[in-house]
Amino acid sequence: MQTSLTEAILKTPEGQEADRILRKCVHCGFCTATCPTYQLLGDEQDGPRGRIYMIKSMLEGESSGPETQLHLDRCLTCRSCETTCPSGVQYGRLLEIGRQQLEKEVPRPLFDKVQRWLLRQTIPYPARFTPLLKVGQLFKPLLPAIIGDTVPEKRASIGRPQQQHARKMLLLEGCAQPALVPAINDAAVQLLDKLGIELFSVKSAGCCGALSQHLSAEEQAQAMMKQNIDAWWPHIEAGAEAIVSTDSGCGAQLEEYGYLLAHNADYAEKAARVTALAKDLNEV
Repeated sequence: MQTSLTEAILKTPEGQEADRILRKCVHCGFCTATCPTYQLLGDEQDGPRGRIYMIKSMLEGESSGPETQLHLDRCLTCRSCETTCPSGVQYGRLLEIGRQQLEKEVPRPLFDKVQRWLLRQTIPYPARFTPLLKVGQLFKPLLPAIIGDTVPEKRASIGRPQQQHARKMLLLEGCAQPALVPAINDAAVQLLDKLGIELFSVKSAGCCGALSQHLSAEEQAQAMMKQNIDAWWPHIEAGAEAIVSTDSGCGAQLEEYGYLLAHNADYAEKAARVTALAKDLNEV
């Protein structure tokens, strides 16, 4: 794909990266076969190929508006399209660059701003999200069906073994999952215990940063990534074999730490180490 990004954009690391990604795209359309929003809506602009062209146009200086914002917001950032791309287009990264640029160019309505701010200030923080979820579950029978149906049922923990093992791995607890379905991480700890591996979490570690990253709050996302690296680093130096995630979205974010912090002199090397150690449970 030929590109002609604006000079101002090309002077930035993000602009240069976007240019490299765009030039790989051959507009074949294989990506649409695995895109959930395209399969559901059948709109070219709600598929990866259409969004790539919208981002390209914006970075080339063409005006963008609420319609572009709508189609980029609809993307789930699941990155399924990357699995069928014969050219290896890093769509997920291009989308983040496009969204960040769009935030600068197109003001959001006040309601959208408040909604996105509330999401970033609640979901990544278990101490805030868990009590709110419990209140919702308590009053669920009294809520209108249209709201009550969105509140998940309460799930119980199944407990974790306390036995120690010579082999140790770190567990990314996550932010919302422990409140929504605590048995998932519990089962992971039990499973690895049977294999002679101690899977443990560090209290000072928190959200992986994915939610903030996808909502174009890059500074908040990087702060979360740095916090996790600082929390895990003593255990990594002590010989932890891996950093395990039971959530695919969190796992994908962990594998991006080295990439996202590559230009940070203080964290680049540590972030690359975290990425190398990141494993989905089934990889263990």
